[in-house]
Amino acid sequence: MAYEISVGPAQLTINVGECVLTTETNGQIRQPSDRGLFFRDTRLLSGWTVEVNGRPWTLLSSAATCHFAAQVVLTNPALPTDDGELPKHSISLTLSRTLGPGGLRETLVLRNHNRTAVRLVLTAQFRCDFADIFDVKADRIVSRGSTASRWSAEEGRLETVHTNGSFRRGISVCPADGSPKPELRDGALGFIAEVVPQGVWTAELLYQVIDGGQRLDASHASFAEQHDSKQAQALAEWRSQAMRVSTPCAPLQQLYDQSLDDLAALRLPMEGTDATQFVPAAGIPWFAALFGRDSLITALQTVAVYPAFARGALEVLAQYQADDTDDSRDMQPGKIPHELRRGELSELGLGPYRPYYGTADATVLYPLLLHEVWRLTGDKELLQRHVGTAERCLQWIDRHGDMDGDGFQEYQCRTPGGAENQGWKDSGNGVLYEDGENVPAPKATCELQGYVYAAWLGMAAIFEALGRPEDAAGLRNRARDLYDRFNAVFWDEEQQFYALCLDPAKRRVMSIASNPGHLLWSGIVPPDRAQAVARRLLAPDMWSGWGVRTLSSAHPAYNPHDYQLGAIWPHDNGLIALGFKRYGFHAEAAQIAKGLVDAGGRFLLHRLPEVFAGTSREDSPFPVQYLGANVPQAWAAGSVFHLVRALLGPEPDVGNGILHVDPFLPEWLPELRVEGLTLGEQRLDAHVWRENG
Repeated sequence: MAYEISVGPAQLTINVGECVLTTETNGQIRQPSDRGLFFRDTRLLSGWTVEVNGRPWTLLSSAATCHFAAQVVLTNPALPTDDGELPKHSISLTLSRTLGPGGLRETLVLRNHNRTAVRLVLTAQFRCDFADIFDVKADRIVSRGSTASRWSAEEGRLETVHTNGSFRRGISVCPADGSPKPELRDGALGFIAEVVPQGVWTAELLYQVIDGGQRLDASHASFAEQHDSKQAQALAEWRSQAMRVSTPCAPLQQLYDQSLDDLAALRLPMEGTDATQFVPAAGIPWFAALFGRDSLITALQTVAVYPAFARGALEVLAQYQADDTDDSRDMQPGKIPHELRRGELSELGLGPYRPYYGTADATVLYPLLLHEVWRLTGDKELLQRHVGTAERCLQWIDRHGDMDGDGFQEYQCRTPGGAENQGWKDSGNGVLYEDGENVPAPKATCELQGYVYAAWLGMAAIFEALGRPEDAAGLRNRARDLYDRFNAVFWDEEQQFYALCLDPAKRRVMSIASNPGHLLWSGIVPPDRAQAVARRLLAPDMWSGWGVRTLSSAHPAYNPHDYQLGAIWPHDNGLIALGFKRYGFHAEAAQIAKGLVDAGGRFLLHRLPEVFAGTSREDSPFPVQYLGANVPQAWAAGSVFHLVRALLGPEPDVGNGILHVDPFLPEWLPELRVEGLTLGEQRLDAHVWRENG
């Protein structure tokens, strides 16, 4: 039996760049809620309702037809008139929306299915709270600054603008060219629609974003023209450029295709460019912004699929690399940012997010990504362009990442309200002692040491390629020393597993978690210990049947519905699968792939969410949603590319003209065809199939 599982309350979501619209399934936004029209971390519309003759419509059907367009079909209640009652369901309203980077185009189409003409009053009511996205997410709306509305009867335009010091953002609503002009009726935009029998009446509204002193363009294609729009052309171009997969395994095919489209939806154009290069936004609806760790991991996942993500991430994050110390933003020289926000709180310095640097791993992942791009593209010019940024990352690792000079990476938050945990498990309770108590800072998580090991080896290869053999040799020596010390300190012989972290007293914290799976990916695990690590990660307390849990179900703090205390993260599992593949555990990598592919096949639209519950597959025949998960989310979508890579096993070294291929197809995947694997200036097609087992 097939199941389709939604994630979170039912809603419609469309997005383009930094513009996001989330509504109820009937296309409306009723207050109070966390829905709305958002631009650059500001909610421009907090309420939107449409009525006919003062009464609400009834929903028939609705859908987001792609990442930038949605349509809702509504029907009327019974309506009293001077000539008697207008029967219910005799009028329909089709509400169609297309979103662009500067606003929204909305088409309202009334159809009269009566044998007599009708006269209707159609009203659209707006509310604008201009709340910062952090306040919306926390359900704590604070009124700041001042807000004023201006009505122009001549233009039929209602403009509402919020200002607070230098911060100015607003929304301007007006009819499109050739559309009937609305009138202002009790604060709402109203239309008098007279519709002949079996007739059609149409109006179009433009919602233009106001940012600073600029009113942005919302006059993009209508819903009917969406297939010829700039967004549709960009999506088609993306599909043509990205690596394609075809397989008779329908769940994997559907998951791959949906993930491709999700990543297209999450592209943020690079500022100051012609938008031919992008960085991935972290996720929708809460993270339509630049995130250092998320952008780097997504770029690592997609280098062979769409190299522009990696180029964009390297370029943009280099622009924001810190050159000073500012404890209020956890900022230190050489550090790569964690999060860049553009809402009111950030713009006015009321929060640390312009940008915030509270991440310990983004700075390490930057040189690691640069090496991966070199391996897959052989682009020496790219190395020369970004090697300086990567070297400053290495300096930060030495001077600030190793806080006490013991040779390991630690982190500690320096600002009130900052991130207590600054690895990928960045929730406040993400790093716990064996009894469930929080580990205090400074703490040295195991995966950070593995990232540094891989980054040093990667930079050694880069230095070698750039004719700097002495620098390369020095880093390789340091990597060997870290390898030895790490395995002496973090390995627990009794449990045959690595410590989650070292606490401030340098005591091993032996909470069983998914973090050591990243060590296999980084290569810091000796071959004779790898099997024990893999076996432990797939033990029943860690393996749910859908994926590896973030925390063992035997831990006293385990909660399958908590963000990082037992829930399942697709990107985490993708890295673990690659680690298994690296050490030759082909069947184990395929086991993880099967769990995630099966889960993806049961979620709505065959889409993996950011995170889902760690409940056992034995207890439930479908994966259980995690409330509040971002969908789509960049590194969740990107995880499918790591799964394909783990199954196909391509390991390119384009700079040296070498490609290793080591495919393993389990029984559930009899055939896999890849088209357009990007290797340098070439695109490779590969076809792998099973015969006789």
